[in-house]
Amino acid sequence: MNVLEVVDLRKHFPIRRGFLRRIVGHVRAVDGVSFHIRKGETLALVGESGCGKTTVSRCILRALAPTSGAIEFTVDGKVVDLATLSKRELKRYRRHMQMVFQDPFSSLNPRMGIADIIGEPLLVNGMRSAEERRKRVAELLDMVQLPRAYRNRFPHAFSGGQRQRIGIARALALNPSLIVADEPVSALDVSVQAQIINLMIDLQDRLGLTYLFVAHDLSVVKHVSDRVAVMYVGRIVEIAGTQALFEAPKHPYTEALLSAVPKPDPRIRADRVILERDVADPANPPPGCHFHPRCRYAQERCRVETPPLESIEPHRWVSCHRARELSLRGVR
Repeated sequence: MNVLEVVDLRKHFPIRRGFLRRIVGHVRAVDGVSFHIRKGETLALVGESGCGKTTVSRCILRALAPTSGAIEFTVDGKVVDLATLSKRELKRYRRHMQMVFQDPFSSLNPRMGIADIIGEPLLVNGMRSAEERRKRVAELLDMVQLPRAYRNRFPHAFSGGQRQRIGIARALALNPSLIVADEPVSALDVSVQAQIINLMIDLQDRLGLTYLFVAHDLSVVKHVSDRVAVMYVGRIVEIAGTQALFEAPKHPYTEALLSAVPKPDPRIRADRVILERDVADPANPPPGCHFHPRCRYAQERCRVETPPLESIEPHRWVSCHRARELSLRGVR
């Protein structure tokens, strides 16, 4: 069963200029994105900075109103299109989707104690009993492996890893159907990253959680995800199972990303795919395939014809005219 299905999602930001602030163009931050997430799985959304990953996640949570497209969310067996709901109608569904933020330092209110931070979603959603909230906060602290005695402390007393555990506890407070994790370990030390990732995996196994995991670090993605969706300039260029994508990518951009993954053995010399030229401008993207100015496999067709995201084999979708004929290098 799909918990979430995104269909042709678009988010365009207007460009205004002049004294009258007239609209002279649009930034196509998200330009026709489609994917689904099954119950209990982790889909990683990856790509370079500025490719539209975070904008997709904010549209799904309706922190941003999408320009067009459908966001079909399944709650208690009922499918609802979040993209069409008003703010008032959204309120009843927000408890079923929560977010773990990138920065554990700015995402916690420094003036609130930990018990109040974790318990606030419970209070907002109708749990008026202070005793019930106290018990639930204690359970959540146990889940994220923090001592209950910490509940009266303030955020400044915690390390980055501990703060992210608090953020995860807050996200779990209402037993959500979907958790969007936006670069949840990128601001943490490498030694702490593994602890947080292992905690998220353990919680998923115990609670049957569903994750949309937004990241740029493919080493983390390989460890945590079931499937990977690769974005480039507002569009998805490849979706595949994690192992299949890492071993045999089908899109040249995916090959370039994988070539940048650090090798654990310092004696192995990295053979990187160096992409020439800058990332395409989402306000003025090139015709045809957005990646063709940087692609060493590009042909004339790539410069004039936009490749559709199509299935080339079971459970794999690629947006590339040459996906069936290219043999690209992965990592093992």
